[in-house]
Amino acid sequence: MILGPAGTGKSLIATTFALAALARGEKAALFIFDEELGLFLDRMKGMNIDLEAALNAGGIIINQVDAAELSPGEFAHRVRKTIDVNRAKTVIIDSLNGYQAAMPEENALILHMHELLQYLNRQGTTTFMTVAQHGLVGDMKAPVDVTYLADTVILLRYFEAMGDVRRAVSIIKKRTGRHETSIREFQITDKGLSVGEPLKSFHGVLRGVPTYSGAGGTLLDEKKK
Repeated sequence: MILGPAGTGKSLIATTFALAALARGEKAALFIFDEELGLFLDRMKGMNIDLEAALNAGGIIINQVDAAELSPGEFAHRVRKTIDVNRAKTVIIDSLNGYQAAMPEENALILHMHELLQYLNRQGTTTFMTVAQHGLVGDMKAPVDVTYLADTVILLRYFEAMGDVRRAVSIIKKRTGRHETSIREFQITDKGLSVGEPLKSFHGVLRGVPTYSGAGGTLLDEKKK
């Protein structure tokens, strides 16, 4: 699960994992709720990611989902059919906020997601879900808490530093094995993602307004954009 406020780069990070699947010779399926397909492809192309070529080659299957026309259970059926036909090993659901619009009752959404994820696990599929939190900085809440369903939770945050609005990434949950506990800055450029060193000189990054407590050198160099 990739969790964070709007605009932090959840879709881009999920798409990066889909491209890694393609590089391994696997197929990936994307289910997009929140964005028109043409705009999504153009936005990715602006970051030097040519999804359209992968789409035309059949390596990526992209489904644009309209929550207003979705009945309960229909989305799960669509995902299952896509996996059965195309044998995709990576699935991206972007986002659960859009899926929730079709099922405003939290319990119904959780039950459907639990059943769907169990099916995908049995197929040996890796699933990435994005969830947009309410707010931009400070305390934020997700519209529905399904973090317990995820094996790994990637948390994205905005934070202010040196007069700029920046982005940070951290892993707050990993069900099996050890994981990195540091908080790192990342930038979105026309070349994709750029991840920096751990933000050891800052405290309070996850709250959005950190305090600087050490020497410089941990922020990404703006000149390297």
